[in-house]
Amino acid sequence: MSSTKREKTWSEKYIFGNAQLDREVSFVAQALNCSDIFAVLLRNRGFSTPDEAQRFLRFETNDFHDPFLLNDMDTAVARIASAVENGEKICIYGDYDVDGVTSVSMLYLYLTSLGADVIIKIPTRDGEGYGVSSAAVEQLAEAGVKLIITVDTGVTATEEVLYAKALGVDVVVTDHHECRSELPKACAVVNPHRQDSRYPFCDLAGVGVVFKLICAYEMTLCRARGESVLAGVGRICKEYADLAAIGTIADVMPITDENRLIVSMGLKLLENTKRRGLEALIDAINSGGRDGKSSQKKRKVSSGFIGFGIAPRINAAGRISDSIIAVNLLLEEDRECAREYAEQLCEINKQRQIEENKIAEQAYEMIENDPDRDKNSVIVLEHDEWQQGIIGIVSSRITEKYGLPSILISFKGSVIGEPHDMDNGKGSGRSIKGMNLVGALSYCEDVLEKFGGHELAAGLTIRRGNVDEFRRRINEYAEQNLTEELFKIKIDADCELQMEHLTLGLAEELLRLEPFGVGNPTPLFIARDMRVQRIMQLSGGKHTKLILEKDGKSVCGMYFGNSPSKLGFEVADKIDVLFNLDVNEYKGIKSVQMIIQDARLSESYTKKLDNSKRRYAQISEGAIYDPEENVIPTRDDFAAVYTVLRREFRSGNDIIDMRTLIKLVNSGDEQSINYIKLKYILRIMNELRICAVEEIGEDIFRFEIFFSSAKTSIEKSSILKKLKSRCSDRAR
Repeated sequence: MSSTKREKTWSEKYIFGNAQLDREVSFVAQALNCSDIFAVLLRNRGFSTPDEAQRFLRFETNDFHDPFLLNDMDTAVARIASAVENGEKICIYGDYDVDGVTSVSMLYLYLTSLGADVIIKIPTRDGEGYGVSSAAVEQLAEAGVKLIITVDTGVTATEEVLYAKALGVDVVVTDHHECRSELPKACAVVNPHRQDSRYPFCDLAGVGVVFKLICAYEMTLCRARGESVLAGVGRICKEYADLAAIGTIADVMPITDENRLIVSMGLKLLENTKRRGLEALIDAINSGGRDGKSSQKKRKVSSGFIGFGIAPRINAAGRISDSIIAVNLLLEEDRECAREYAEQLCEINKQRQIEENKIAEQAYEMIENDPDRDKNSVIVLEHDEWQQGIIGIVSSRITEKYGLPSILISFKGSVIGEPHDMDNGKGSGRSIKGMNLVGALSYCEDVLEKFGGHELAAGLTIRRGNVDEFRRRINEYAEQNLTEELFKIKIDADCELQMEHLTLGLAEELLRLEPFGVGNPTPLFIARDMRVQRIMQLSGGKHTKLILEKDGKSVCGMYFGNSPSKLGFEVADKIDVLFNLDVNEYKGIKSVQMIIQDARLSESYTKKLDNSKRRYAQISEGAIYDPEENVIPTRDDFAAVYTVLRREFRSGNDIIDMRTLIKLVNSGDEQSINYIKLKYILRIMNELRICAVEEIGEDIFRFEIFFSSAKTSIEKSSILKKLKSRCSDRAR
């Protein structure tokens, strides 16, 4: 385990030059009246024919799949309808994250609009923990509940469902988490991940499954009234797509197929939301905490705004307080009460951020001080006082920082007196692509009390006495399933762009692909051999603005979160850039700009440098070279190098690296004095005592100018004589 950042490797999903593929791309471009680049982006997302592409680009209600294709959907609708018609008390039992909160709120609003008798139950993280509990089922039965509908939870609640049945309470499970081999013996289990599922799209969020449930219910009502079922689905979209979009984005579901429809419709509703709670929360976010007053210019409600603005605040309630606050916000109809809920969520989120940073610092210290940290591929940390609702976020940060799967376990609330092996700890983990976390936890099932989740994120319950064995076992699993390649960060760009492609027209055309997210990422491009013209620091060095040039054209690039001092390149260097294309608008004028995601010295430069180093070593060991390699320095070459070194020395600088020196002696881009020649010049100058030169690191030199040294002829150099003797002309 290393504290260094994971190696990043770039690749391109589409490379121009394959005649057949290029013809297919051009055909789609002509059919859709779009650019070839746009057609490539569609192809990269799985839409390689005009019909497929047009279906992806349009947003129509009739593109939704039939909800009754979901197993048990007809049974679920029938049981809920019976409860509504007979006035039975219904409990909606949800999870405490954003997906759960939006699921609970959506179903509550819909059922109460039908006149149903509905209550809400969301367990607290610290007091009750994740999922359905027998204690909660018993309380609900005593309160007269006859039907429990789980949302975003319940698919693993096998014993709890049986207990409910024994108490005379029916259960309808709606969930989207991975299923185990045995499903709960509920009235209905609606989950697109069922092994026997015939539903064509399995990546619905929990709120997406609820959305399909109420669509199915509404379709049933429409059929009974003789109305169009599509009209019914349309009504559901107009009323609830906003909540479905928030939960889908927050749960990081792929923005493809039905999710793309849900999110696009939801974002339009959110632009001018009629929900008092969401209106107040958006205003609070836009105001930046300025006494709840919204800024004059509101930010566009995009997937990013939900993911980084709305979702964290809703999530914060369930993490360190009570998620019912977030539910109340979504249900509130009074503007003033909604504003109070929004401010409360913003304040809770600030507390969450403080606690998160505190836990993260403690975790980093534990990792760095662990004597066995290089032996394990999965980081497992435990603590008695960590907030259970925060450890999942910190686990994400640790996995990002160290490039390793991580699991954090908290025993807060379970320690009575002295710590004991039977204390129950709650854990939250994050994984890297290539290691299914649920699969890893299944491998350790016998030392866990409970677990569940997704491929890259999961939760667990464990006894303190089993933590060491769990750490050993999960690392054993990683040893068997992880390879070195999986530890690299592989970034797939859509394609390479040339300067001629970097136009405002293309940047605006890309907006047709929105909304972006998992499965439909923001288009990512590569530009190679861009010459750095200017480097400017922004926000006190937090960010960097670059002016890049190629083929006589310039473009601006914004590199957020990177200071100029940490770039790894300088003005006049040639770099390769990984970037999104964006439209910048300033004082009513639009221009195209890069949003840089990664940048490094150009591959062509580094390959050339590596070849030069290898060739220098060969020549130094006696290899013959050709005159065309241009390695014999002239008197003018010596003069140019000496002039630069003298200027640097007089400026108080006596250390210089080869890359900087090459740029200085060649005045930027032209390299008449190449790497091999320059290395020999430095050796010869030191040999003839023109100046003292010492290599103190690879290609890093300390030098001293002898201003009073006598003039000498470079032809006296034995190094130069040997170098000339190895030229192929002379060798022959």
